[in-house]
Amino acid sequence: MENITFNMRDLHVHGTAFYDFLRLRKRFFVDTLGWHIPHDDDVEMDQYDNPKAWYSVVLRDGEVIGGARAMATTATWGSHSYMLRDAVQGKLIDIPAEVLAQDIVSPDMWECTRLVISDAVDTQAARSTCLTMIVQGLIDVAADQGATTLMSLSPLALMRALRQLGFGAERIGEPYVNDNDGRRYAVLSMPTTRIMPPLPRATHRVQPQPVHAPSV
Repeated sequence: MENITFNMRDLHVHGTAFYDFLRLRKRFFVDTLGWHIPHDDDVEMDQYDNPKAWYSVVLRDGEVIGGARAMATTATWGSHSYMLRDAVQGKLIDIPAEVLAQDIVSPDMWECTRLVISDAVDTQAARSTCLTMIVQGLIDVAADQGATTLMSLSPLALMRALRQLGFGAERIGEPYVNDNDGRRYAVLSMPTTRIMPPLPRATHRVQPQPVHAPSV
């Protein structure tokens, strides 16, 4: 496995990795969990997939098997900021406004969303490695830009998994049950540091495929 991080400025360097991540998200969040979020037959993509977003994606033998999205809490794009702030302001119908006690806008805090791992990662050891690489990529991106803390709206079970992997996750919001999938979620927070040493980063970049046929 290897980790790549990118935003829209350089996503082309990694071939189809971004699109494949959107496809993986659709299979999990729409097809499996039944979330009512923007999608078509192939991909899931929403208003937070914009030039302010960063991505941490894990590849295995060139295939995207996991990933997540990150964004500064100071980010704005059109009428939207970041997901949890929009929820607190009542802009999102599927997330209760009271999920977060305060409206956070700080360069120290980044939000992480759309964490997903493919069903093709079918052993606990492999899933733990994939999760570690995704989260470490998020930490690297946020820390490089001065952030000290990450937060995410996540299933409660993720907090225990992150702690077992050496991440200092804790709950900072009250839990609620998602009407779409019946799972309990809460806002989690953790510092942009780890107890364990970081895993190796990607040693090469996926080469982009040509968009046009070569000229004759």
